[in-house]
Amino acid sequence: MSLTIKLHVTTSYLNLNLNTSKNTTKVANFKVKLRTKPIYHCDPLLSVVSNNSAMHASAQPGQPAIRSSLIDPDGGALVDLVVPESKKASKALEAESLPKVNLTKVDLEWVHVISEGWASPLRGFMREDQYLQSLHFNSLRSQDGSVVNMSLPIVLAIDDETKERIGSSPNVGLLGPNGDLIGILSSIEIYKHNKEERIARTWGSTAPGLPYVEEAITPAGNWLIGGDLEVLEHIKYNDGLDHYRLSPQQLRKEFDRRQADAVFAFQLRNPVHNGHALLMNDTRRRLLEMGYKNPILLLHPLGGFTKPDDVPLDVRMEQHSKVLEDGVLDPETTIVGIFPSPMHYAGPTEVQWHAKARINAGANFYIVGRDPAGMGHPTEERDLYDPDHGKKVLSMAPGLEKLNILPFRVGEITRCF
Repeated sequence: MSLTIKLHVTTSYLNLNLNTSKNTTKVANFKVKLRTKPIYHCDPLLSVVSNNSAMHASAQPGQPAIRSSLIDPDGGALVDLVVPESKKASKALEAESLPKVNLTKVDLEWVHVISEGWASPLRGFMREDQYLQSLHFNSLRSQDGSVVNMSLPIVLAIDDETKERIGSSPNVGLLGPNGDLIGILSSIEIYKHNKEERIARTWGSTAPGLPYVEEAITPAGNWLIGGDLEVLEHIKYNDGLDHYRLSPQQLRKEFDRRQADAVFAFQLRNPVHNGHALLMNDTRRRLLEMGYKNPILLLHPLGGFTKPDDVPLDVRMEQHSKVLEDGVLDPETTIVGIFPSPMHYAGPTEVQWHAKARINAGANFYIVGRDPAGMGHPTEERDLYDPDHGKKVLSMAPGLEKLNILPFRVGEITRCF
């Protein structure tokens, strides 16, 4: 289902100061030194009380029926691939004894994504049949015949030397960028990495200068290795932001604790500006008008790889914290977390992944704007993708039928996802 939110914002309004405090910090230009201050001054998930009878409001007469919040994750259950504490020592010994695969920083981000269930029901790096389904159909077919959206191939590349080192071993150990033992990939399958086909089908272009391609595909090996993943510890980055990295399971528990009857997700890879704040507040108002009693906003900036000219994650999170601290967004009805996925800038193909991951986190509404997951063409003076295609694709994408898409048009607001 698709609901359209229209905001009429003049260019001059985008420069107004939405700050409600006596300080003069401007949300729109963020050209100030902000004090690092977590949104949550203690762990917000310590006192989680399960609420299986969460409120489910009905739509107003004449409105289409709206699906309830905390919708089922893809595959029916969240994947959790972190080894239980009781098995950690034995699994670490097993991993030590295996041939090793070295992970890049981007590879580790994908390990994080897979292990916490953002890509449920995927349980590891893709084997060839999964890779081909994702690459050609943007989806995976389960054993029961059901289809889940999977628009981006989630794969691990290795070079010839690593392939030789693995030999006939059915399992491999995974080493992080710093040489630390991360986990095990078992029942592995190694197959050819056709980079040109992967790039062409994912981006619809093989133009030079695609950021993710230059970072993670061009220098990668000519083989892909798939298998079932187990990780020894929750992935941490020790950058002062780990408390924002709430897993899908943690987010769902928090939605229950707050008795959310609707969850609407908004992803950014840049700071919140006045137009964003207006949009998010207006979306909540619209949901209340539709009969919901307690809609919760998931403000969910992307925290994996981004291109060098995007605003750094620590700056973005500091600004997001200030937005809540100053009351521009209500802390009682807003949860801020970091989505750990790397950014592809693959437009309509990638925005399906962003939406699918939020289903697994428990959101049943997803806000989408102009040119989601897009960028300027790397060699020409134009957008790489049609700015309206992302929201159109989301409304038709296989496997996303249970997600309510909220497209919007906002005056002069440009891409922000």
